[in-house]
Amino acid sequence: MTDIDHSPTVRLRRLGLELRQLRKAAKMDIQDAADVLECSTSKISRLENGRTQRPDVHHVRKLCEAYGVSSETRINELVALAREAKQRGWWSSFSDILSGEYVGLEAAASSLRNWETSIIPGLLQTPAYAAEVIRAAGVRELRELERRVAVRMERQQLLLREKNPPQFWAVIDEAALLRPVGSSEVREEQLRKLVDTSPLQHVKLQVLPFSAGPHAGLGGPFVILDFPHAMDRSVVYIETPTDGIYLEEAEQLKSYNLLFQHVCASALSVDASIAYLSDLIDKL
Repeated sequence: MTDIDHSPTVRLRRLGLELRQLRKAAKMDIQDAADVLECSTSKISRLENGRTQRPDVHHVRKLCEAYGVSSETRINELVALAREAKQRGWWSSFSDILSGEYVGLEAAASSLRNWETSIIPGLLQTPAYAAEVIRAAGVRELRELERRVAVRMERQQLLLREKNPPQFWAVIDEAALLRPVGSSEVREEQLRKLVDTSPLQHVKLQVLPFSAGPHAGLGGPFVILDFPHAMDRSVVYIETPTDGIYLEEAEQLKSYNLLFQHVCASALSVDASIAYLSDLIDKL
């Protein structure tokens, strides 16, 4: 597993943010930066938004020079970020089935707050449940199915880290728990896995029951990711059938933080949620 503070995905985002801040401080626009590197403005935009896969160290030095960065220490820090961003996380071996940057962000998060409406959160799924969900999404080829299950199980290792596991707070709609997924054995195994989270101090689980009626989370599921380094902005992730949407603006983060608070307030307490899950197992 990648070191929590050295995820190449997060390093790339941080590099882009710092380069954008330096460009603006130098009163240069994206076209000015593109002229320095003799490249397109879209390339500068991708670099500043953390979308470039392997940033060029020499380009970083040229931009620092153009932006008037005189401190060699500061330049070396940015170059180091660029080099670390070019490294490959464990998820790179699954690049044929993973799209976007979510797994790299998840791997480096210090906190994840997840609201789910239709399925059990991926970080809490059993292999059998995950296989059923992935198969329902249209994956039929056995090799691909096995690889998708494998990467989901590998993602879960971050919750088992001895050092600095992320705080994981999941709120699950009752509909996801009552939906028949697989056999009764698959459902029971999945529910027991949720109950087994109760001793983990860094995992909090709540159930939002039908009895709560209309609530703030009806708009759909999302994840809020926070990071340990002050330079790494929090991000809201909304999954879509093809990739995902990433929201990072201050007002967007404020809205989703408030939304998650409302969802939590509508849900059962942690203890009541575990009791609900245990009762559901007894009824199977």
